[in-house]
Amino acid sequence: MSKLEVLVKCLKDGVTLPFYATEGSAGMDLKAVIDEPVVLKKGEISLISTGIAISIPSPEYGAFVFARSGLASKHGICLANSVGVIDSDYRGEIKCALINLGQEDFVIENGERIAQMVFMPVAQASLKQTDTLDETKRGSGGFGSTGR
Repeated sequence: MSKLEVLVKCLKDGVTLPFYATEGSAGMDLKAVIDEPVVLKKGEISLISTGIAISIPSPEYGAFVFARSGLASKHGICLANSVGVIDSDYRGEIKCALINLGQEDFVIENGERIAQMVFMPVAQASLKQTDTLDETKRGSGGFGSTGR
């Protein structure tokens, strides 16, 4: 497994660095860093601080923030934007826009693991306009065209 050295700045005293929960984890757990509990009412979105900023060393990498499967499957707590994208040149605080899709209000406590951050390689594309595209068997079929 390759390693990527990422600098982390803690923006508040007592903030713990993100961590991998198990040896085989792909994502590092991000924790809520909040002064008081946040009641996330059903259907509501709230921007939750993590208390950290990062420096990704190369534009060949990005950090991607995903929902935690347990919060999503048990309580309906997901990211409002599905996946958060942290660009290599962003130096601000990482915040998570959480949405409550569940049936009950949910309380987010300080220090609670709210999301997971995965570092992945990315490529910047060079776009070239054309009037034609190569043919494929699938063609322009989408939105269920390959079956259920």
